[in-house]
Amino acid sequence: MEEYNANAIQILQDAEAVRKRPGMYIGSTDERGLHHLVYEVVDNSIDEALAGHCKNITVTLHEDGSVSVEDDGRGIPVDIHPEKGKSALEIVLTVLHAGAKFDKKAYRITGGLHGVGIHVVNFLSEWLRAYVRRDGKVYFQWYVRGKPQTEVKVIGEAKTGVFENGEFKEEFRYTRGTYIRFKPDAEIFETTKIKADTLRKKLRYLAFLNRGIRIELVDKRDGSRDVFYYEGGIVEFVKYLNEGSSVLHKDVVYGYDESEGIIVEFAMQYNDSTSENLLAFVNTINTIEGGTHVSGFRSALTKVINDFARDKKIAKDITLQGEDVREGLTAVLHVRHPNPQFEGQTKAKLGNSEVKGVVFSIVTKHLKRYFEEHPDVGTIIASKAVAAARARIAARRAREIARRKSFLESLDLPGKLADCSEENPENAELFIVEGDSAGGSAKQARDRHFQAILPLRGKILNVEKARIDKVFKNQEIRALISAIGTGVKEDFDLSKLRYHKIIIMTDADVDGAHIRTLLLTFFYRYMPELIENGHVYIAQAPLYRIQRGKDVYYVYSDEEKDEMLSKLNGASVQRFKGLGEMNPQQLWETTMDPEHRRLIKVTIEDAAEADRLFSILMGEAVGPRREFIVQHAREVMNLDI
Repeated sequence: MEEYNANAIQILQDAEAVRKRPGMYIGSTDERGLHHLVYEVVDNSIDEALAGHCKNITVTLHEDGSVSVEDDGRGIPVDIHPEKGKSALEIVLTVLHAGAKFDKKAYRITGGLHGVGIHVVNFLSEWLRAYVRRDGKVYFQWYVRGKPQTEVKVIGEAKTGVFENGEFKEEFRYTRGTYIRFKPDAEIFETTKIKADTLRKKLRYLAFLNRGIRIELVDKRDGSRDVFYYEGGIVEFVKYLNEGSSVLHKDVVYGYDESEGIIVEFAMQYNDSTSENLLAFVNTINTIEGGTHVSGFRSALTKVINDFARDKKIAKDITLQGEDVREGLTAVLHVRHPNPQFEGQTKAKLGNSEVKGVVFSIVTKHLKRYFEEHPDVGTIIASKAVAAARARIAARRAREIARRKSFLESLDLPGKLADCSEENPENAELFIVEGDSAGGSAKQARDRHFQAILPLRGKILNVEKARIDKVFKNQEIRALISAIGTGVKEDFDLSKLRYHKIIIMTDADVDGAHIRTLLLTFFYRYMPELIENGHVYIAQAPLYRIQRGKDVYYVYSDEEKDEMLSKLNGASVQRFKGLGEMNPQQLWETTMDPEHRRLIKVTIEDAAEADRLFSILMGEAVGPRREFIVQHAREVMNLDI
């Protein structure tokens, strides 16, 4: 029986605190929090790679619902800690804020600076098994819900292949390093099923950011295997993000330098779109809210392109602004800092003031040199920025005229909008419906108290290919903007939102999917805050009406239809080709009634992947779009960004 002492109490306190309030440590207990467990373990291996001691990482999804992460690094230390009197491995796995990442002796650069990584994984797992291969030996310890079941002990010699340890059996790929296998606790998480697609995105990004590191994802549940290895690093990352876009120059602009102990790496390439896609990282952590490194990069970009445009007499009387030089930009910025200061536990924003100047200096130097050596590329980029500036000026004039006509601020609601009587936006819903036929049916079906209907005439403008001045002239988009009430881009004001649920309701066919994607593209590019705050939804209309006698059933997929028919004898089946085919009562019962309808909330789990997806689906390049549709033909009808 384990000795009851102060150390044991500490372990229990830490474990119970984390299990009682897991959201404080991993953000949530839904799918996002579940996958965060895997990221925490992988990040430990990445830190070994950043320190120069690891070249290979393997993540395996096992049939029993567990996950293992194996690397060929140095292995977590197993010797006895002088103060705690326990193995360093046990301390790392059981004591919060313990680790080798605070004094910079073992790790100069690291992402895991808050010290709540692998310990939290241990506390939130049904069980965890840790194997360390050091000095030719295999050290082992296992836990149940954070409590050690054994001491750290040697269980054999380090070798590759199948390794049996009593009731446990593992397969080692490397003779040294750390192997962690854990099973997320169903008592904690809403779901414990790890999605391979979600991991692929994360692991691919990590491989891009750590040039030469080989990361493998093995899914034993279906036999699939993916290898992520990019010798070109972030240069290949930019090419990947620009897949499906028409690029303006073939080569990716790249710079790498170090100053004041801070390493700055950037890669960039322009395409013919009107949007910016800048991904910024600090020690492989995606700083989605930006920070001082992003400010430094943008300032350098604006200065260098302005100087070049003036020197080559491209700009003439126009001074380029930041938004002008970033139009069509795809860029990856990666800063490695020995002591980054992040704002908040989520590490979403970098706060170090000294970083801005360092990034500005390095990017300015490398970008200026590149333009001097490649004036043709500089001319292409500067010319696009000047065209963007002229469009910005034209759009500003259009907005000023529009404001005088009360378009953007006190807009008259579009005549075809059937508004609701509810005055509280939190309780109001706006259905965006394709076509007058479906619109008429929806107007009859709705609850007039809280449901408004806006029918659109055909397909709206593809904003992926149009500048803002052209967008403002489009009648369907003007109707959308006026009905929603928030304005767009820099004029966007969430407090003016007229409906807290904006529901896209289109036919369940290819045309309907296209209209849905056009609408999502508009929201993503012009009102991203609507998506970020959970106000955009997709209505799922049924595909079939099945009737046997007086009993009627609505099903939403071929699989549901087959399953239902297998339970019923001699039922009749009606296929709905569009919303207009349903009478108002059917439309209410299946698609609009809050008690029975199915809504998909549109989220941006990964902004970069969403950006790339929109470029593929809505851009000029046909090849990548065809390839995507062939690969995802079954899913494209219910596409979710």
